Amino acid sequence: MSEDVSSGRSVGAGQGWTWIADGFGLFKKAPGTWIALVVVLFVILVVLAFIPVLGAVATFLLMPLFVGGLLLGCRALQGGGELELSHLFAGFKTHTANLVVLGALTIGGWIIVMLPVVAIVGAGAFFGAMRGDAAGLAAMGGSFLLAWLVAMALSIPIYMALWFAPALVVLRGRAPVAALKESFLGCLKNIGPFLIYGIVMLVLSIFATIPLLLGWLVLGPVAIASVYVSYRDIYGDA
Repeated sequence: MSEDVSSGRSVGAGQGWTWIADGFGLFKKAPGTWIALVVVLFVILVVLAFIPVLGAVATFLLMPLFVGGLLLGCRALQGGGELELSHLFAGFKTHTANLVVLGALTIGGWIIVMLPVVAIVGAGAFFGAMRGDAAGLAAMGGSFLLAWLVAMALSIPIYMALWFAPALVVLRGRAPVAALKESFLGCLKNIGPFLIYGIVMLVLSIFATIPLLLGWLVLGPVAIASVYVSYRDIYGDA
């Protein structure tokens, strides 16, 4: 297997904006269906959020299936087909086991991230409480800041590994671990465009949130479609 196939190719930094623009282009092909898909997915996630513990676990396990199905919908749109509500559940019909395993690995990854964070916060709170003075409170605040920085640093490789993983599973049939590795390498080779992409999406997310989150009815689909577009740009045609 060549390097280009296994880890993708490098693209120019300007592609970060192109991914968003082309993602919006896919949204415009079926805006009503996209919005319906976002609403249905939102309702499902809200219902799961009301289930203690198991709901959170189910969310992590099922999200790769939902994302994988939506990516299959993107491929249908790109090929001149139609996006359907059934695409949201297409991941339950193909590569299901690998997508669930991907969700389980995601849980494991976030547990690894949280362990040092909890340890830092716990240690800071303990020693701060032991002192019981202003210096102790300052130590507690410092521990929270350090924990946040550690969480951010450890979260970046997690997001890199997850970004293309569902696409690699449903569109190329990769095994979960291989998909995570290839996704990480693909992102690593394209730090420039992802930096541009992240800045633009951050600004757009602020505007999408202001009108009672209604902007996410558009930005949510664009974000999913941009994952598909960036996948094709880096890894080639599915």
